[in-house]
Amino acid sequence: MNNEFLSEGLFITLVGVLIVFLALLIIYLFFNYLPKFINLLYIKKQSKKSETPVQPKQQLEAETLAAISVAIHLYLNSKHDEESQALTIKTISRRYSPWSSKIYSMNNLNKPYF
Repeated sequence: MNNEFLSEGLFITLVGVLIVFLALLIIYLFFNYLPKFINLLYIKKQSKKSETPVQPKQQLEAETLAAISVAIHLYLNSKHDEESQALTIKTISRRYSPWSSKIYSMNNLNKPYF
C-alpha cells in the first residue's frame, strides 16, 4: 500500500514538472518568434503599399551636427540643479496615535477570562 502511494506521488510530480517545462518552452518560443513574425507582416505590408524606390537620406552638414552634439552635451551635464544643503523635514507632534499605542501590544495575564 505504501509503495502504491509512492508511485502515484512520483507520477504526479513528474507530470507536474513536465507541464511546467512545456509551458515555459511554449512561452519562450512565442516571445522569441513573435517579433520576427510581426516584422515579416510589416515588411509584406510595406512592400504592397509602396513600390516606389526609397530615396537615400541626405547627410547633415557639419555645423548642424556640431550644434546637435553641443546641445546633447549640455543636456547631459546639466541634469542636477543647484540645491541648498538645508534639511526641510519637519516633525509634527501628535497627541495620540493608535498605531504607536503600547496598550494594544501588552498581554494582560492577570485578567480572568470568565
